[in-house]
Amino acid sequence: MSLLSLRDEEIQSLGERGWFTRASFLGEANARALHAEAKARVEAGLLRPAGIRRGADHSLDRDIRGDFITWVKPEEQGSALSRLRDAYAALGETLSTEAYLGLGRFDLQLAWYPGSGERYARHFDAFPGQSNRRVTAIYYLNPDWVPAHGGLLRLYLEGGTVDVEPTLDRLLVFLSERIEHEVLPAHGPRLALTAWFYGRNAG
Repeated sequence: MSLLSLRDEEIQSLGERGWFTRASFLGEANARALHAEAKARVEAGLLRPAGIRRGADHSLDRDIRGDFITWVKPEEQGSALSRLRDAYAALGETLSTEAYLGLGRFDLQLAWYPGSGERYARHFDAFPGQSNRRVTAIYYLNPDWVPAHGGLLRLYLEGGTVDVEPTLDRLLVFLSERIEHEVLPAHGPRLALTAWFYGRNAG
């Protein structure tokens, strides 16, 4: 597996602050191809409501989490999604080698917020002491995003909060156990592909 080049300041930021972001990850042409494939899945009705299950009947609470999701399985060679999987695999190898994180497999999920004020309330992706998610990597696919569309990802850090704009081709990487975050209400369509990396010994 080839490694993906990370900048020294990105590795340093991940170690010291628990996160980093890169404004351009795969390039605009690849990002637009991914956007087209992701949008086609949305339009084909392949995504399902996410939500958080509550109560005795385990009904979905869409106020806490309002996106629609699907798990992305390994794709046939040549698709934009298969190229993203390859890039994420290379990212995991680099984080293991250069940031000593010991990452193994990852799951990949496509999430879509229709743009009617849906959000995802403040949460962690993993909890300390459990053998589960170690690193979260989010790739954004929103070519026409403007501030009025909202849908910012808010990171809760020791020194305050940081808001990340979900613009086309942006990559955000953070430590799953360390960074609490939320998706602010989205007032325009919002697409993202999230990979959760597990430790090498995870089942």
